Amino acid sequence: MILDNSPPSPPSAPPSEPEIDPTFWGNLLRYALALLGVACGAAAFAIVFRHTVAWVFGRAFGAADVLSAFQKLPWYASILIPAVGGGLAGCTGLLAAKLKGGQGVGDVMEAVALGKGQISLLPTVIKASASWLSIVSGGSVGREGPLIQFGGGLGGALGRLFGLRERQVRGLIAAGAAAGFAAAYNTPIAAVLFVVEVVTGVIAPDIVLPAIIAVPIATALTRLAIGGGPIYGQRSFSLRSNAELAAYAVLGLLAGLGGPLFMRLLALGERFFEKLAYRPARAALGGALVGLMAIVRPEVTGNGYEAINLILNARLTIGLVVVLLFAKAIATTASVSSGSPGGVFTPSLFLGAALGSSVGHVVLRINPHLGGAVEAYALVGMAAMIAATVHAPIMATALVFELSGDYAIALPLLTATAIAALLSLRIHPESIYTEELRRRGRRWQVKVVSEDGASS
Repeated sequence: MILDNSPPSPPSAPPSEPEIDPTFWGNLLRYALALLGVACGAAAFAIVFRHTVAWVFGRAFGAADVLSAFQKLPWYASILIPAVGGGLAGCTGLLAAKLKGGQGVGDVMEAVALGKGQISLLPTVIKASASWLSIVSGGSVGREGPLIQFGGGLGGALGRLFGLRERQVRGLIAAGAAAGFAAAYNTPIAAVLFVVEVVTGVIAPDIVLPAIIAVPIATALTRLAIGGGPIYGQRSFSLRSNAELAAYAVLGLLAGLGGPLFMRLLALGERFFEKLAYRPARAALGGALVGLMAIVRPEVTGNGYEAINLILNARLTIGLVVVLLFAKAIATTASVSSGSPGGVFTPSLFLGAALGSSVGHVVLRINPHLGGAVEAYALVGMAAMIAATVHAPIMATALVFELSGDYAIALPLLTATAIAALLSLRIHPESIYTEELRRRGRRWQVKVVSEDGASS
């Protein structure tokens, strides 16, 4: 036996509580203030953007909206105004293109999902001004593009101003994009899903949670200033027979074909207008083409909001709806592909409404006892076309569900959007937004980056 005469060791001290980083609370406060600023700023920008567009139509044209304005214009003004507006938008867009960090939704996707590139506020504001010029002059573009881009740009600017970490800045950019989307369509759930399905392509809590916080704030402020309720009015829907789902499946197939065709048309339009070296001249020509079409069919002007309401209210014949389906696709190509900045999301909703209405007319003529209504097919067509062009079926379903405010439309929406997205992906793997990245030589791939920088 060996005796140990060494003094007993003192009892071990209890484990100390983990120390909290003294900068934690300061960083959290700065992040919260930046997030609040992003939500309020995106909503304020959307309110000003929409009110100033309405003010111009009221003051300059004595009309409530773009459709009413162009219905009153003489033929020469219908050509001249979009041409001049397109030229000015092209000049302004050219200035924005010379600055880095404000090209479009593709930049938002890169900055959030891939951590590459930055969204700078100045070029974003300049590009939004170009979109504004195109819209008030009747260009066939959507207003959602500048609202999403401004929200993302504001998130990046505030993140840098408050000295936040890169991952937090990316969360603010995503929150700003979602807030801009929600302010454009008054659809908060779809706005969050836009970030999940389109911007990031994956559920990352530290990216999505800021969007979930920002969206209700932006939506509430927008509703306070502009009004609540679905932007296309409350709709009633009923599914009388499960056999109707077969008709909606056919609609999904047609949208799955139509989406890639529309994207192909936009690409061909860009090749056509590239023959003119000077961008403002291209944009002016594109505006003039829209004006020529507006002489006969003024419904092709603007983002299509007014014409969509006419379709949803069953105010147009099937012949006119089919004409507008092709005319709007050409008009949007003339505006967007010629260099007038703006979104294609709402014009895609127009195309979907026209396609769905056409299918509804045919279905009910073949089998009047099948049930349903033409307006219901138009609503489902809107979601199916978005699913086909953006490749985000869940977001598209939630969007039209929120626009209609009727739960009964859920099954037809899921049926049509899933089929449309699946077929479109087979035909054209790129969406409208990833196509933008591909043309700029960027390969879109989702990479999940953790807080410590590890990627998977």
